[in-house]
Amino acid sequence: HAEPEDRAMIMPRGSDQLLLPVNPLFLWFTLLLAFVLNLVPLGRHPALPDLLAVVLVFWNVHQPRRVGVGMAFVFGLLMDVHEGALLGQHALAYTLLSYVAITIHRRLTWFGLPEQAAQILPVFAAAHGVSLLVRLLAGDMFPGWSLLLAPLFEAALWPVAALLLLAPQRRAPDPDENRPL
Repeated sequence: HAEPEDRAMIMPRGSDQLLLPVNPLFLWFTLLLAFVLNLVPLGRHPALPDLLAVVLVFWNVHQPRRVGVGMAFVFGLLMDVHEGALLGQHALAYTLLSYVAITIHRRLTWFGLPEQAAQILPVFAAAHGVSLLVRLLAGDMFPGWSLLLAPLFEAALWPVAALLLLAPQRRAPDPDENRPL
């Protein structure tokens, strides 16, 4: 049977088992659900996490060929229309989020969930910074320092999102000694 070092060479350190292929219907359902949850009128508190951004980045990291920058742009435009924001504000932020997530997706999956959340925090912070800059350049008021909490909440949601969104793909443990994976 394979030694632990052999298994580490085959599978990334952050994953403890092989995953089944993602069901495309589940992927799109989760994106649409996150979009609908973003549409719920909870007020315009700047510290609220952007659930759609978390799910978009998650699928950009885990399925970069299925959910790309173009889909992030479309969801961004839809959020701009819904919020009555400057057209392109969310689209630009989501596009940048997706681009960076796709760029770092191979490296990010080698880490455990807490380390992934720490590495994704600056990405969320940069997206909020770009969105804030666009709003300020358009003449909007500064929303307050609580805006700094949103990327922290989104990074804190990363492990929860990973556990929930990867759950359908988890392979049942196979105790066969001849197949260590």
